[in-house]
Amino acid sequence: MLKFAANLSGLFCELPVQDRVLAAADAGFDAVEIPFPYDAPAMDLRNALGFTGLPVTMIAAPPPNYTGGTAGYAALPGGQTRFQHDFRRALRYAQALKAHHIHVLSGAAHGQEAFETLVENLTWACDFAPRQSLVIEPMNTADLPGYFLDSPERAAEVIEAAGRKTLGLQFDAYHIHKITGDVPGSWQRFGHLARHVQIAAAPDQGEPDRGGIDFAAFFDQLRHDGYAGWIGADYRPRGQTTKGLGWLAAAQEGTGSFKKQA
Repeated sequence: MLKFAANLSGLFCELPVQDRVLAAADAGFDAVEIPFPYDAPAMDLRNALGFTGLPVTMIAAPPPNYTGGTAGYAALPGGQTRFQHDFRRALRYAQALKAHHIHVLSGAAHGQEAFETLVENLTWACDFAPRQSLVIEPMNTADLPGYFLDSPERAAEVIEAAGRKTLGLQFDAYHIHKITGDVPGSWQRFGHLARHVQIAAAPDQGEPDRGGIDFAAFFDQLRHDGYAGWIGADYRPRGQTTKGLGWLAAAQEGTGSFKKQA
């Protein structure tokens, strides 16, 4: 049975973040992912999580760039000291919330020096927190211009160069579709590196019940391959969150009752 986590940066956003945890539990999600928990007191989040019993699958690092720049800066040359400082803060949140993964954002950069900087920062982070799982995610540059980690091939190269068992891939089907146009083929090539999966329809990034990705087939592929990790519902609801959750029960049960729609 597949396990689904509500991404609280996109779902139930009409509520304070602590109340989104309760709403996710009521909606039938198995867990939550909270990419940017930094504006809420960790203790308030822990209390909400404790009340529901939902685990946190993932938070992101470093904290968001409120100046409007590209998310993250782990690949920016010369920023190693800043990265280490902010990673320590993210790790404190991850430990307080018992987050399974920390998603390290590369930011906008290019060239060999950026590659080496990202590998250096990831290697340091893995060694600094040897019990914490870290993931990196390829993102499409139409949505995030200049984002360094812009393909699954590059992510695989970074993971290999870092050479740490606690570093893996975050496979976001929406971004993979935008990058390659081939979610099943990309999973076949890179799924063995995946520690966490995320889903959203393409091209509108809405509920995974229509558009260019056949999620019924993708979920069958994950089941066939024995994927045991979490699947983060990282989408932007087309309306009220609760009214767009028809896909969830069918996906959890594996009934295949929702199909790809144009």
